[in-house]
Amino acid sequence: MNIGKAYGAANISNGTDQVIGFTCSAVAVLLFGTNFVPVKKFDTGDGMFFQWILCASIWVVSLVVNLIQNCPRFWPLAMVGGFMWATGNVTVVPIVKTIGLALGLLIWASFNLLTGWASSRGCGLAVVAGILYGSSFIPVLYIKDHGRRNETAYTGASQFDLDYVFAHFSGIFLTSTIYFFIYCAIRKNKPYVYPQAILPGFASGVLWAIANCCWFLANHYLSAVVSFPIITAGPGLVAAMWGVLVFKEIKIGLAGRDLKDDLGPTLLPGTGMQFIRPGC
Repeated sequence: MNIGKAYGAANISNGTDQVIGFTCSAVAVLLFGTNFVPVKKFDTGDGMFFQWILCASIWVVSLVVNLIQNCPRFWPLAMVGGFMWATGNVTVVPIVKTIGLALGLLIWASFNLLTGWASSRGCGLAVVAGILYGSSFIPVLYIKDHGRRNETAYTGASQFDLDYVFAHFSGIFLTSTIYFFIYCAIRKNKPYVYPQAILPGFASGVLWAIANCCWFLANHYLSAVVSFPIITAGPGLVAAMWGVLVFKEIKIGLAGRDLKDDLGPTLLPGTGMQFIRPGC
């Protein structure tokens, strides 16, 4: 009888975890596909000032999360993931301005399917960004894995992914700041600063930070094996809808229709739609 109750409780707990995990995945998909919308209509110049504002906003959100989590132990290795993400993020504004919001996110999510088509400068940056973004969780997963083992430097490390948000996001802000200082030095202390990009950049950062926190939670409740395919594939479709319905940056045609474009149409698997972006 007790075994039956324990089995039933385990099933309920597992079902609850799945509901939380898939809900977090859905929120992450929506926000990742939307977070660059606030900056789409604003001039951000070369993007260096914007990316610094965005990353500052991300760090502020992580500070709030850290306080909510009662300031868990800070693992410096988790900052490496932030470094990788921030390095990829430096390419974001050129990508959005060159090939558009929708195609940029589509390529980040599925660059391995599109490398044959991605031959121009903007598309190449999207491939680089996709690699760096996809690697950013590796340090946290490494810490968690070694935290379950005896006699390692990470023995006893938290298994709750949200406890690594502050370290991860601190790595993002630190790396972003370093890149911005290097940029200022290259510009001989005359950086391009766009005040109109401050509020959109902050809003974009908040959306991204919430989305990434949801991704951390999805990793915990579903495991990275389940959450990664969902959260990497979904934002491209959301961004495509923004591109089609709001920004008119993409034309839609039926798969197989003779649509003329110098680069050829890009098929979004499973949708029966082709996304056309002339002059990439």
